[in-house]
Amino acid sequence: MAVVSRYRAARRTGRLVPQVLRRFIEERTAMTAQLSPGDSAPDFELVSAAGDTVRLSDLRGSKVIVYFYPKASTPGCTTEACDFRDSLDSLKAAGFTVLGVSPDPVDSLQAFTGEQQLTFPLLSDQDHSVAEAYGAWGEKKNYGKVSEGLIRSTVVVDEQGSVELAQYNVKATGHVARLREKLGA
Repeated sequence: MAVVSRYRAARRTGRLVPQVLRRFIEERTAMTAQLSPGDSAPDFELVSAAGDTVRLSDLRGSKVIVYFYPKASTPGCTTEACDFRDSLDSLKAAGFTVLGVSPDPVDSLQAFTGEQQLTFPLLSDQDHSVAEAYGAWGEKKNYGKVSEGLIRSTVVVDEQGSVELAQYNVKATGHVARLREKLGA
């Protein structure tokens, strides 16, 4: 009964819309909170294209590049994956492990890995829980259309499991070269 009374009072005084908007904004912000350098990188456990379980915590002690891409076998995602593939030797030499994460099912990742001869793990995040934890899932604009989905992002995790670098809404073309320059790799 008290809820109904508060609703009627808010409606009568014109405060209902601001309250609803504030709650909506708070919920959206909580859903898409992005990581910053110094934050603890959320641990995760995902299945790779090879069928292995990959845990971020198992990679503690090495630097990890976790990149989020929207969909395997699409032009931008293929460009980005192939750029990581072609830069893998220099990234490994600089001490980095590369992990690609998308909402694709494992069979799509297997096909993509084979077609593009990718030699680093691609991980399936079908329920996008890891993308959400990393701030890589939310509202985005694509060709003027607003939708909810995976935001192309890259998070670099240091040896202790802290975020060293977090980049959101990155452009696929040239991203890996810019990242390597920033990391000195």
